[in-house]
Amino acid sequence: MESSQPASPDSQQTSLIHKAPNPQQALVYEQEGAAAYEQGDLLSAIDAWQLAVELNPGDAVTHNNLALLLKQKHRFNEAAILLETGLESSPNVAELHYNLAIISELYLLDLKKALKHYQRYQSLSADEDKKVKGWIADLERRLD
Repeated sequence: MESSQPASPDSQQTSLIHKAPNPQQALVYEQEGAAAYEQGDLLSAIDAWQLAVELNPGDAVTHNNLALLLKQKHRFNEAAILLETGLESSPNVAELHYNLAIISELYLLDLKKALKHYQRYQSLSADEDKKVKGWIADLERRLD
């Protein structure tokens, strides 16, 4: 899902307009986004997934997919905001915490936020992730 072109201004304006929740229509946009992504049309995937999350704010999977695509397009702040928005509706989805931690640490250099979300990821995961445990220890050392 890597690319470096930003979404068109029209798509960004569309994303600023608040839409009433409509999970059925959101599913249509989610599927359009997935098809566009599979065809390599990343801008259309972003546009469709933005509409999908606006129409169904509780869809953690689409929030996560869109955030990962935004990250790959080097739109790190947007990706982080989207993940935070997703966590408002789905606070117990470990993957949202994991990806927000990665973006916060590596791209936004917000180590406190990264630590918080790595820890939350660990607490939500069925099995302890040894790699993440090491990252947590490293961040704790760096923040002391």
